Parts: sequence; structure tokens; C-alpha cells
Amino acid sequence: MKTKTLKLTTLLIITILSFTNVFFAQDKTKVSGEKQTQLFNGKDLNNWVFHLKDPAVDPAKVFTIQNGVIHIKGDPFGYMRTKAGYEDYKLHVEWRYPTEATNSGVFVHAQPPDTIWLKCIECQLKAGSAGDFVCMNGADMTERTDKTKMSVKKLAESSEKPVGEWNTMEVICKGNTIEVSVNGTLQNKGTNLNVVKGSICLQSEGKDIEFRNVNITSLP
Repeated sequence: MKTKTLKLTTLLIITILSFTNVFFAQDKTKVSGEKQTQLFNGKDLNNWVFHLKDPAVDPAKVFTIQNGVIHIKGDPFGYMRTKAGYEDYKLHVEWRYPTEATNSGVFVHAQPPDTIWLKCIECQLKAGSAGDFVCMNGADMTERTDKTKMSVKKLAESSEKPVGEWNTMEVICKGNTIEVSVNGTLQNKGTNLNVVKGSICLQSEGKDIEFRNVNITSLP
């Protein structure tokens, strides 16, 4: 009888431990199961649409793929935009100016219709100012205290790398807040945004710029 009871007790303990392991495994999956989406696969731009200030110019001559990276001429002004809209995510973008420090930007929460420039928050890539916010076409945040200006200056000294070297920008969009880091340095924070979801755009504004490893990770 004691042997039978001992076996039943052992079986019960094993069952409880097994359930506990499964529970915590499921919980771990839930916590770490953030979905990453490639916005650029290194081969084509099929999930992007294009808008240029000069409609007579063929976008295929402005936005190209060279050696597995996106190359944008910068002229005429315009942008390439994801077909889908996104919210609550971490955006990872790598960029460089191949020959000359110039100007560009990453737009988040971009709203229709397509125009120069659409309603969005620009994460500035202008040389020396990477990490500034630009509130475009009615977009706003608490930190834009001077309503006569669209920009919100970055918090730290420039953390950009020299021309020809690759930089990393990470943008965290969570609810109505936004944070941007450049090469690991937190450069800006915005709160109470009046736009919280939309397309992601890479800007043509200046001269040559290149992008690679463009992806987002969904946030819980």
C-alpha cells in the first residue's frame, strides 16, 4: 500500500513539474516571441511605393538596389513608402552617405494622401542633425513647444559616423510616444504624439544616400 501511495505521489509531482515547465515555456515564448519583419529583403522593392515631387521623373531611376543595398539619389525630392502601415514597433535602419554628407530622413506614422510632404514624424538624418524630430504637415508632440517651428532638436551631441561608414538608427514607437537612438546614443524622445500609426518612409532629399537592414520588431 505504501509503495502504491509513493508511486502515486511521485507521478503527481512529475505531472505538476511538467505542467509548470510547459507554463513557463509558454510564458517565455509570449515574452520573447516578438515578430520581426524585413521591410527590405536586399533583392527588390516590391513592398514599397514611390512618390516624387516631379511626377515626370521615373522613380526607378531615383530608388535603386546596388550591391544589395538601397541607393537613393536625393534628387528630385520624394520618398519610398511601405505599402502597409505599422504601430507599436522598434524600427532598425542602417544608412550611410557614400561620398558626401548631405540630407535625408526616416518618416514614421506617415498618413495619406501622398504629397510633399505628408503628415508624419520625420527622424532626421541630415548630416550633423541625425536624431532631430520634424513634425510634418500637422503632426505634433508635446516637446514641440515652439509651434512656429516644425523641429524638435536632439538631446545629445552628434553621434554620427564619418562619410562612407554605416550608421544605425533605432526608433521605438509605442502608443503615443517615440524614442530615437543613433549608433547606440539616445538622441530624442517625444510624447503625446497626435499620430500613432502609419507607413514608414525613406526620404529622397539632397544627394546620394544608402540604406540596408531595414526591419521592424513588433512590441507587445
